[in-house]
Amino acid sequence: MADSTEIGARFSAGSAGSARPREDGPGSLVVLPRTRGPQRPSHNLPLELTSFVGRERALAEVKRLLQSARLLTLTGPGGCGKTRLALKVAQDVVERFENGAWLVELAPLSDPALVPQAVAQALGVRDQPGRPLTETLADSLGSEQLLLVLDNCEHLIEATARFVETMLTRCPDLHILATSREPLNVGGEANWSVPSLSVPEEGRLLPAEDPARYEAVRLFVERAEAILPDFALTDRNAPQVTRVCRRLGGIPLAIELAAARVKVLSVEQIAGRLDDCFGLLTAGSRTALPRQRTLRATIDWSHALLGQEEQTLFRRLSVFAGGSTLEVAEAVCAGEGLEGDEVLDVLSRLVEKSLVVMRDRDGEARYHLLEMVRQYGWSKLEESGEAETVRRRHAIFFLALAEEAELTGAEQGVWLDLLEAELDNLRAAIGWSIEGGEPEMWLRFAGALSYFCYLRGYYGEGREWFEGALPGDGAAPAPLRAKALLGVGLLAFLQCEYERATALLRESAALYRELADKRGLASTLQLLGSVEREQGRYEQARAFHQESLDLSRESGDEAGVANALAHRGIVAWMEGDYERAAQLCTQALPMCRGLGETHATVWSLIVLGTGAHHHGDHERGTKLLEESLALSLEGYAEGVPFSLNQLGIAAYRRGEHEQAAALLKVSLVLHRDLGNGWRVASVLEGLAEVASVHGNHERATRLFGA
Repeated sequence: MADSTEIGARFSAGSAGSARPREDGPGSLVVLPRTRGPQRPSHNLPLELTSFVGRERALAEVKRLLQSARLLTLTGPGGCGKTRLALKVAQDVVERFENGAWLVELAPLSDPALVPQAVAQALGVRDQPGRPLTETLADSLGSEQLLLVLDNCEHLIEATARFVETMLTRCPDLHILATSREPLNVGGEANWSVPSLSVPEEGRLLPAEDPARYEAVRLFVERAEAILPDFALTDRNAPQVTRVCRRLGGIPLAIELAAARVKVLSVEQIAGRLDDCFGLLTAGSRTALPRQRTLRATIDWSHALLGQEEQTLFRRLSVFAGGSTLEVAEAVCAGEGLEGDEVLDVLSRLVEKSLVVMRDRDGEARYHLLEMVRQYGWSKLEESGEAETVRRRHAIFFLALAEEAELTGAEQGVWLDLLEAELDNLRAAIGWSIEGGEPEMWLRFAGALSYFCYLRGYYGEGREWFEGALPGDGAAPAPLRAKALLGVGLLAFLQCEYERATALLRESAALYRELADKRGLASTLQLLGSVEREQGRYEQARAFHQESLDLSRESGDEAGVANALAHRGIVAWMEGDYERAAQLCTQALPMCRGLGETHATVWSLIVLGTGAHHHGDHERGTKLLEESLALSLEGYAEGVPFSLNQLGIAAYRRGEHEQAAALLKVSLVLHRDLGNGWRVASVLEGLAEVASVHGNHERATRLFGA
């Protein structure tokens, strides 16, 4: 049964805009054209009570599209600002239309048959007994130049589409601007997806003096100031405001609800509660539609419109922390209630309905849920009882990916980029292996991903992930434990925790000897040699590297041979034996390049480049070091600051002290980010020497002391 709003929509208000009919033959109704006059308004658009923030490009683009398309549908998820954008556009272009711009709110309706009635009520057109109202409307509008704004069409999508198609066919100068969570799919429709407000990129702190640079931050600040006049963006709260806006995906409704909390919570507290955004974001306007008063109500509205298969895939997609490709979604989400070959079709419908966002990444589509939508989907997954099953599937898939990845050789860069793209999913999978009591899976992740953490610079995070995976009683299968010990030992070494690294690596070596695994043992001995080298124990380092070289040759491991030669060259270089270092690295370099051993190639170039500078061949030395830097920038985190460090030292020796200081400062920042204390100390020493040459003895003393 229709509610009071729907019943009211059946009757005309009898406004000054009503058509004045004249008879033109039996059974026909011809409506005289309606023109503006002093008594007739040009629109029924509401007066907005709050400022319209940002969207300059969006406004310009929508207005441009509206000039060429008679039907333009603004699509996007709930709360993204479709209605507000449509109303702003209509207000700006109303003078283009001789007969004005008219808003029709469809959200209160539940009966599809009432779409024409709602339009008739807004336009002041009377229903003619015994005649379809759509025909009456079409005759009433005739050739009028009019903009019709149909707001919130998604729950009446088919009825709205039929009505729109009829009206556009019959009324040649009618333009329709619709808002919906999915397109109407009517011929001639232009669809424009409403973007989120701009937010600062991950890792970028917002300058407090420039709040208008990002639309989301500007909206938060303006709404917070309206509630709390003393609120201001400061150096202290800017990072937290940035975090709030980024976590909320730049969705205006969510940001406004968050800003409403500044009266009772600090921005830091708001940011800290975003893991439960549905409990936090509930302070909506009392006069808003019920589905716009809380974030949960907004997404409830969208979820209720989904079919069973769509709901199933939607909640299962929430397991992905960093989005997924189609192939991954098919592997993880298919199962009871959803066949693998159905995933693409259902996923396409979720994209159309604005619950899933598709982004092109290097020519491959990735599918994401906005963070707040993902939280909602996760709550539905837990309610369904499927959460553990889906999480297990997810963890198994990403463990297989991590173990399949070839992090050495010609395809190293491709695999590193793939793992980087799936980093958030890998984090989630590791977390489940820990929380779910899967110690063997946790250990396998440690063995598979430690080298990735090394190459991409995740030293501290890798240690946090994997140190706890090593059971003290040694109960795990020996091959898994040996590989994990090697990986965690590598990360401990990179953080300059040499005693811990040595203990882990010696246990790994002992296990590999018991297993008669020459390749595993060679890798462990090589790393033990590096630990000794960094502590200045060069004789022991040479012995470990030599044994690693012998084992690699015995097992036919060309990559192991190349790495051992390069590392022996590094030891000679650190001892000051540049001729021996050059001899070893000249032998290793073509092997490392041919095998795609990035880190050994970089270190060979560094040794040869610094050796050339030492012998006065600055042109060749600089060329080699610049090559090491360029190669490192492709994905070897440690090589970047070390190459910069050596380029800085070379510039200092050439007397180019300003250039040296600039290079060393960048190197210092990057080494600190990596958490390599020994390298930081080395760079500080170089900066102190530069400061001393410039006569800044106070700064030099301070740097030496650091």
